[in-house]
Amino acid sequence: MSKNSINHLAIIMDGNGRWAKQKNRSRAFGHQCGAQTAKKIINDCVQKEISHLTLYTFSKENWSRPKEEVDTLMVLLSTMLKKETENMLRNNIRFNIVGKKEDLPEKTRGWVLSTIEKTKNNTGLVLTLALSYGGRQEIIDAFNSLIKSDVKIINEEILKNHLYCPELPDPDMIIRTGGEYRLSNFLLWQSAYAEIYICDKNWPDFDEKELEKALKEYENRNRTFGKV
Repeated sequence: MSKNSINHLAIIMDGNGRWAKQKNRSRAFGHQCGAQTAKKIINDCVQKEISHLTLYTFSKENWSRPKEEVDTLMVLLSTMLKKETENMLRNNIRFNIVGKKEDLPEKTRGWVLSTIEKTKNNTGLVLTLALSYGGRQEIIDAFNSLIKSDVKIINEEILKNHLYCPELPDPDMIIRTGGEYRLSNFLLWQSAYAEIYICDKNWPDFDEKELEKALKEYENRNRTFGKV
């Protein structure tokens, strides 16, 4: 059996808060350490020449968290983009987001749009952050867009072209850290045939060794897409 090659890897980065609690530290500390893990994994994916990496960064539902935590996350995101733009340019990374960017605070949205613009001509890894994202909302928005169009009959291709990022290929594998067994409203349409890999480690403890383990398992899975 030939080994599978991975084109699009998606990760649900779960467990920052639980990891921090185990260490008697603040949730903010957990998110800061999680951001450093994300930076390392992004660089690992560049080295492995993976074409697309999508990170579930902030869900639509996360806005209901305490304001202090939400504010901390938005500042952390802005800070990381400010620091990492040069690294993205150096490593030929194209930055992208999927989600409702209009929901983001003005300053954070500014950094997001600036980073997208500065890296738009890069041809290496496409790094997509899911921000203010919900899979159900994405499908609802696609249908609302179709209602306004002249389309009479909808098929898969037409609906896909009305998703937030129709150019984004479906994920080959979704890794979820933190030991939870659910998609949490992440890429619901796109994940129809994605391979799911659950890692018991919380996100700040996820490293290149764990990534390698997940990719090795993916290589050897039997992907039939409903066929024999």
